Amino acid sequence: MNQALQRYAGWLFIAGFILLFIPYTTLVMIFDYPDILRMPADHILTRFRAGGTTLVLVWWAFSLAGLPLIWAAVFLRKILGDEHQNVRVATVFMLLGAVTQIAGLLRWVFVVPVLSEYFAQHPDTSREAVTVLFLAIHQYGGVVLGEHLGQIFSILWTLIICLHVLRFRPVHAAVGWFGIVTSAIYLLGQAELFATVIPGFPVVGWAAPVGSTLWLLWMIALGFSLVRNGRQNRTYSESASLAGA
Repeated sequence: MNQALQRYAGWLFIAGFILLFIPYTTLVMIFDYPDILRMPADHILTRFRAGGTTLVLVWWAFSLAGLPLIWAAVFLRKILGDEHQNVRVATVFMLLGAVTQIAGLLRWVFVVPVLSEYFAQHPDTSREAVTVLFLAIHQYGGVVLGEHLGQIFSILWTLIICLHVLRFRPVHAAVGWFGIVTSAIYLLGQAELFATVIPGFPVVGWAAPVGSTLWLLWMIALGFSLVRNGRQNRTYSESASLAGA
């Protein structure tokens, strides 16, 4: 197993966590994210416009912050073995999840600013049309692409990788079990999305935020495990070379 590749992949998972955490935390502080996503359209548009250029740039950073995770997933495929079909399929799921989430998040960068400005500049009946358009884009770009497809693909990737970890033990088994529990909680959070279109659909309110937080922590655990294994294997290889000499 390539020790350098393990370290690279591990640090990329850790970097992905950090790059996601910074803009996410910023959005929580300046935009009441993610609670604002379920607020009335006029409230969201008004708050968004008030955030100005800073808010647009934070959303842009948040949209692209997960790019290191794509490279990390590709490296992880090579580490776990291209000969394993389940690992190849899992990598495809991760790539699909990343693309759909990025596409969904970028609506805040290139679509919502236009709508929020028009909403503010036209305080008449045209506001109703803007509101309907925003709700349609918000539901499709946010709920369908980012929160549903993006998260489902990410959950599938996590589950497949964790089952592989438990079977072949490329990293500690605890990483595998942690990921499986995390995926189950994250999946429960999908009920909130169905509740947006099915009145009375049962919702586990804490599942979505807890699941997403645990998923980020799982990536940290996976990243550090890969870095640790890479260092240990390198030390072992160096010791064996010295002994052979």
